[in-house]
Amino acid sequence: MTRGIILLFVFASLSLYCRRSNPDSNEGNAKKPAFTALEDPKWQIPPRQRYEELFAEVQKARIFPDGKTFVDCIPLSLTDTILAHYRREKDAPDFDLATFVKANFALPTVTASEFKSNRQAPVADHINSLWPLLTRQPDQHDPGTLIPLHHPYIVPGGRFREIYYWDSYFTMLGLQQDNRVDMIRNMIDNFAFLIDTIGFIPNGNRTYFLTRSQPPFFSLMVGVLAEMQGDSIWTHYLPQLEKEYAFWMDGEKELGPGNPAVRHVVRLPDGSILNRFWDKGDYPREEMFADDIETAKRNKRPANITYRNLRSAAESGWDFSSRWLSNPQDLATIHTVDIIPVDLNALLYNLEMVISRAYTLKEDRSLAAQYLSKANRRKQAIQRYCWDPSQGFFVDYDFIAQKPTGVLSLAGVYPLFFQLADGGQANAVAQVLRTRFLQPGGLTTTLVTNSQQWDAPNGWAPLQWMAVNGLRQYGQDDLARTISQRWIALNEQVFRNTGKMMEKYNVYDLSLESGGGEYPVQDGFGWSNGVFLRLLHDYPPNQ
Repeated sequence: MTRGIILLFVFASLSLYCRRSNPDSNEGNAKKPAFTALEDPKWQIPPRQRYEELFAEVQKARIFPDGKTFVDCIPLSLTDTILAHYRREKDAPDFDLATFVKANFALPTVTASEFKSNRQAPVADHINSLWPLLTRQPDQHDPGTLIPLHHPYIVPGGRFREIYYWDSYFTMLGLQQDNRVDMIRNMIDNFAFLIDTIGFIPNGNRTYFLTRSQPPFFSLMVGVLAEMQGDSIWTHYLPQLEKEYAFWMDGEKELGPGNPAVRHVVRLPDGSILNRFWDKGDYPREEMFADDIETAKRNKRPANITYRNLRSAAESGWDFSSRWLSNPQDLATIHTVDIIPVDLNALLYNLEMVISRAYTLKEDRSLAAQYLSKANRRKQAIQRYCWDPSQGFFVDYDFIAQKPTGVLSLAGVYPLFFQLADGGQANAVAQVLRTRFLQPGGLTTTLVTNSQQWDAPNGWAPLQWMAVNGLRQYGQDDLARTISQRWIALNEQVFRNTGKMMEKYNVYDLSLESGGGEYPVQDGFGWSNGVFLRLLHDYPPNQ
């Protein structure tokens, strides 16, 4: 099914469910389009194709400091009308591109940007007051790039004005703590809807994200809801769990001699099947168009190879990190698609185990056994290829070079979270975390300091959660408590100083902001809020 047909089906399906539009909760400024998406035949086309030469000119000219701004704008006229105006006016002596864009598009708002926080209030109270501001209602009338969803959902905040896949699991941890089962169910149902209509969960609900997914946390979201509503939840969402698994395993039957990798699947020399991140696109990301072009110019390989590797790193959620770089100081050396990530494969192991469990609940012993066998084979392969005994840590594997990458990162805690490690391995990982990763504000993401945001000195809420709970699985309670308490203290200190919860934090120097990456530090912030609330519950002060 082509992407355009998929989106038309999504929109047609959505119209059966949407109850109303909410003119105040989504995006845009005072200017509003006088038409809906269904009235514009080009609505379903991502902006690079939709706006043709106008798109490239706007992004290359950097009309907006952040490349994501233009692709989130809402057109005020039909696409063909805007293009006709542009082609008629662009050669005039007094034509100004920025003026033209601002006259023909409504600019997106920054989520919760005008919220005034009380720095003296408990941080948990601040977070609870933010949930309504981060909530989006169903909207079937937006003719921009937003893919409408038929239930309310939480966005991360700042420039992230749409739902994001893996962020949402960590946001749900806080919603669970606040007993917001309604919102958790709404968000899971939105993701189930995307799986059913598109075939996978995109990076976010934007047309320009339809070439990639993100780390497969859907099964963990279902687990959160199952904790609150019982085992029937596992079987209720079994069809979507299997469809997501099929997306990640698509191409497995095409693997063979001389063809070791197809889309997300990789066949290793011993016959093991593991997975990688892989974006369908081999062109610049629409939301970072000019930046990707500049990066591709800095090496001698064909630009499309660099583009796919950049996009595939975006699918990982770690965009960007030394994990994906041949030279940890140079983004142009990115080679994501050559790498078998330990975290992705641990997540897929969990997905296989969850599907097996769901079939057990359905009393289908045959299919339960099939998925359990898949999980056991993956576990053995992760042990074989991703455990680095010389470093006492789980790492990624470069299947082209046929050796571990050697990069120590917090992706190495995922095998502990999913109980893939043996006791000796868990003790070794804990020792490395204690002696090399632990900093005054929590755990650093990697041991590499460069200009990338998924490297030192930054710490990220989701990785603190995975590490703390991975350690708890193996009785490393003291280290888990230390990490948690340092992270909570850092979050509280930054809130007292700024009145904000941040996307990421500097864990080395508590007086400095985090940095690196393609955009300024964002506040809001969905997953930081969720993890803070759960860790505060699990590790209350002075206990």
